[in-house]
Amino acid sequence: MKNRLMAGAAGLALCAGSAAAQDLVFPVGEGDFNWASYESFAAENDFDGAEITISGPWIGDDLDLVTSVIDYFEAATGATVAYSGSDSFESEIRRASQTGGLPNLAVIPQPGLLADLAAAGHVAPLGEETASWIRDNYAAGQSWVDLATSANEQAGGEALNGFFYKVDVKSLVWYSPPIFDELGYEIPTTMEELVGLSEQALADGFTPWCIGIGSEGATGWPATDWVEDIMLRTQPLETYDAWVANDIPFSSEPVVNAIELFGSFARNEEWTGMSPAEIVANDFRNAPDGLFQFPPDCLMHKQASFIPTFFPEDAEFDFFYFPPFEAEDLGSPVLGAGTAWAITDDSDATRGFIEFLKTPIAHELWMAQSGFLTPHSGVNTDLYANDTLKGMGEILLSATSFRFDASDLMPSEIGAGAFWTGMVEYMRSGDAQAEAESIQAAWDAIK
Repeated sequence: MKNRLMAGAAGLALCAGSAAAQDLVFPVGEGDFNWASYESFAAENDFDGAEITISGPWIGDDLDLVTSVIDYFEAATGATVAYSGSDSFESEIRRASQTGGLPNLAVIPQPGLLADLAAAGHVAPLGEETASWIRDNYAAGQSWVDLATSANEQAGGEALNGFFYKVDVKSLVWYSPPIFDELGYEIPTTMEELVGLSEQALADGFTPWCIGIGSEGATGWPATDWVEDIMLRTQPLETYDAWVANDIPFSSEPVVNAIELFGSFARNEEWTGMSPAEIVANDFRNAPDGLFQFPPDCLMHKQASFIPTFFPEDAEFDFFYFPPFEAEDLGSPVLGAGTAWAITDDSDATRGFIEFLKTPIAHELWMAQSGFLTPHSGVNTDLYANDTLKGMGEILLSATSFRFDASDLMPSEIGAGAFWTGMVEYMRSGDAQAEAESIQAAWDAIK
């Protein structure tokens, strides 16, 4: 197998004998992909006959997309890979860790779940060589190492437990370019400029912000994203991490300040055109509709990368990075989420799969299709499937730090409970200190 693959890219496309090789979504050697990274990987990795099982959260279109990438690993190495996805992945992987039914590799969407599995001895440490590679090849590389590092029973201490691949970005503000062009507005690059733009929009007779935090049984979660992004723009990373771990109380001054800054946008009726109660009732999926009215009901909407799914079909839209405070000098932090691949049954083939994920081609193949963002600095960003994804990818590559959504890292009773409801109560009461103390009391109750 190895000697055959060394014949070159054209030979790979023609000679690889597996069904996967014949069904590759992009013919090897064609297009502006980094095929050299594929050829090098194929020449160095022969796993002919090896079988690898992978479990993860991707189903539907994402299952087809990840499978299309896995096909190239199979064609390059001769291994056979079976991926299974589930919308109940977290509970299933926890159960498998107790019954002995773990896959060879797991795609884990929550750092907390990764840490739990590693602490219990179910994850093989990836080693300092991989940690060093991430620092050197991922934008904000240390952040990705930190997110996947925790106690590992197999290592006898802290270790890198996962490799992040496929990222989502939350630090985005959406707008309608035709409206901005007509009004002569420039994209703000600092928070001070964003506040100034909001004031200018109001003076020009427009409502600056579309905001809604309604989400049925999950009402309040969009407000937590605001608070998290503001924490990253007003506090050092160490403070953000301490807040997530409750090493500083939820009721501490940095957190209360972030909640109040959120309120300076969301509880400002002139800026939203709504009362706080209406903001709570306004479903987050409908909140951006005002961007696309004529004349517009509002001009800007802060939300994650998925929100265009809910835009009108003919909407003209773009986004910009939710900017940092120039006065704080905290760099360009990005808030988001992502999936980490972990070895749950160690072998040469599973180690080889992690090496495959380091290649630019493993990222470009999904980038060129749909719904994929990467901090890999070695990829060809022109391969992104559309300008929206390319712009988000460039935000990732410009990041000086990355942090995971705080509510996803907190205990579920807090991150998907007291934090959500506390933000709803803050919108109604306006008392950030009291609501922060209530959230801290809920945290104290589960310790």
